[in-house]
Amino acid sequence: MLKYSVGLDISSKKIDCCFSSIDMGQKVTVQSTVTVCNNPTGFNLLADWIAKNHRQKDIALVICMEATGVYYESCALFLFEKGCKVSVILPNKAKKYLQALGLKSKNDSIDAKGLAQMGAEQNLKLWEPMGKYFYELRQFTRQYQNIQKQITVYRNQLHSLKNSMYINKAIVKQLEQVIKLFTKQLKELEEQIKNHLESNPEVMQKTENICKIKGVGILSLATVLAETNGFSLFESSRQLVSFAGYDVVENQSGKRVGKTKISKKGNSRIRRILFMPAFTVVRCKEAPFLNLYTRTFSNHGIKMKSYVAVQKKLLVIIYSLYKNNQPYDPKRQNIQEKEQVLASLLAS
Repeated sequence: MLKYSVGLDISSKKIDCCFSSIDMGQKVTVQSTVTVCNNPTGFNLLADWIAKNHRQKDIALVICMEATGVYYESCALFLFEKGCKVSVILPNKAKKYLQALGLKSKNDSIDAKGLAQMGAEQNLKLWEPMGKYFYELRQFTRQYQNIQKQITVYRNQLHSLKNSMYINKAIVKQLEQVIKLFTKQLKELEEQIKNHLESNPEVMQKTENICKIKGVGILSLATVLAETNGFSLFESSRQLVSFAGYDVVENQSGKRVGKTKISKKGNSRIRRILFMPAFTVVRCKEAPFLNLYTRTFSNHGIKMKSYVAVQKKLLVIIYSLYKNNQPYDPKRQNIQEKEQVLASLLAS
């Protein structure tokens, strides 16, 4: 026996569980299945069931589950605190794996079995819970983005209604009241986000250092920090770039050469929040970003592509300043950029 693996298919009410093992011949065998409730009582039953089936304690055991909304979080935290090795898989990754197995049917028990096999065959990255401080910050920033979206929807409806053939004044008044209410809530959330950041002096100090970049505000930075758990899980800027979906993907096979673009397979909220700061730093002529924009635009002549490059650079600089607890200094950034360019030329 090489490894034990538990697959959990989690919904809002129940958890379908499959306990499997893999041997020296890479054969995966299902040893037991069970269904428990998605609540503290069910978690305790799950822990007892895992302990009962984990007969050879010297053999490693991993638990694999999908990131299904927020329904997996309580179970994952419970198992993590019990000392279990937990891996949380993105739903699209699990879906592709199950499709590759050639499974024609789909239900919760089949998904649990597939997740158990995935955990047994692959060396998956282990999950760690987000700290309470950044978890609460993420709730604030995501609610802010959700309300912004709703305001945009209602403003578009209001604009359409006011320009229609017959104007319904009652609906116009109702939409205006909703927009006014949401706008008020946005202001309240801005204050709550600021107060939450100030509750941690170390984070607030780093925030003030980074916000010296013209165009980067507290809301933008708070969103980046919330979505990355304060960069605590990243060992390099390359990992962060991949997490945000800014990593470059090539499309080439034989003589055919396709377009090279960013993957966009990452946290879309980070890319969305850095959209306006990228425009602002270029408009404010912040040297490191303006130089990058000018250089890339002269190469391909596509403005949006250059602004995406600025977004990526913004994220990397924010990461560096936060990790090193340094204030933003455009002169120092220019010197570092020239040193990097020189080093790459010498390497080539």
